[in-house]
Amino acid sequence: MIHLPAHLDEVSSFQAVEIFQAAKALEAQGRSVIHLEFGEPDFPTPEPIHQAAVRALGEGKTRYCHSMGIPEFREVIADYHNRKYGLELSPDRILVSMGTSLLMQLLMLLLLEKGDQVVLTDPTYACYANFVRIAGGEPVFVPIREEDGFQPDPEAVRRAITPRTRAIVVCSPSNPTGVVLRPEVMRGLAALGVPVISDEIYHGLTYGGAEQSILGITDHAFVLNGFSKYFAMTGWRLGYLIFPRPLLPAVMKLHQNIMISANEFIQYAGIAAMNEAVPICEEYRREYDRRRLFLVQRLDEIGLPLQYEPSGAFYCFANASRYGSDSIALAKDILERTGVALTPGVDFGRGGEGYLRFSYANSMENIGEALDRLEDYLKSREAKRSTG
Repeated sequence: MIHLPAHLDEVSSFQAVEIFQAAKALEAQGRSVIHLEFGEPDFPTPEPIHQAAVRALGEGKTRYCHSMGIPEFREVIADYHNRKYGLELSPDRILVSMGTSLLMQLLMLLLLEKGDQVVLTDPTYACYANFVRIAGGEPVFVPIREEDGFQPDPEAVRRAITPRTRAIVVCSPSNPTGVVLRPEVMRGLAALGVPVISDEIYHGLTYGGAEQSILGITDHAFVLNGFSKYFAMTGWRLGYLIFPRPLLPAVMKLHQNIMISANEFIQYAGIAAMNEAVPICEEYRREYDRRRLFLVQRLDEIGLPLQYEPSGAFYCFANASRYGSDSIALAKDILERTGVALTPGVDFGRGGEGYLRFSYANSMENIGEALDRLEDYLKSREAKRSTG
């Protein structure tokens, strides 16, 4: 018998993936499916990034490299952050690896002993709590509400802190809500005396107002960022962690044992992304904004109005509880009857139950068709309810 540790029983499935797999099965049967369940850009990776990777491969950049990342790449990342956020970040505080998910898991292994706690909002990104559990820690949830703009209350977070709290995790712009945290909220969280882990993977995808990194408020923080979202590089698996300098020996030791190093040639693609691809990605951002405004308007028209402003990332989080309290069952029924794939809100925590997450990382044409199908579905539900 192979014995599995008990804490893995608490690791939940990722419902967005479950819906995606069900949607692919329908497509295999010949059904027309519109995918609004995944947070994956539908735009191609910009050509300068492709070209840089091909050049690096041709030059034999396919070997182990520095465990923290090639020096010139870390210098480019530092310069990018310093210019964008007005920081004085040095390259020796940057670890490059194969995506932010791996780096978040590495960070939990770095910070947590068995029974240590990490404060998360509810709802929040589905995998955060599982990263904590896999490291032997305990996620502690602080509810956030649509009527408050899905903004965490620093005082509520303070009440959730115990002697075993090792970190507070925030994501801005947020998955699943698309909310950008207000500066006063970020300052309030940074003042609580607990390290803040700020997932800034959706930076670049905001629609009104300058972005603020947690590093502009405090150095007592960790930043995760990468190339999947803004630079449309999900499959390249390239991300980085910015950490307090005193932790360099521990971070390097842990990464050496887990990964040795990130792929060498892909790091040269990352250099090209930051140096050459921003104008292209800004065109992508403007198109996302156009889709956002259209989706918010259509959701209101079909009876799923938002009571908050989704001003970042590419998500809207719509309250559909009037059509059922089980968001998984509702999402599956919508998929089966309409061919529209949506993520059930409970995937993001108990506070997301009754909601559906819409991703507008799809074409305007497909989003329009998906909302037309959903409108017919909801009208049918209303008609059955009124006659039943």
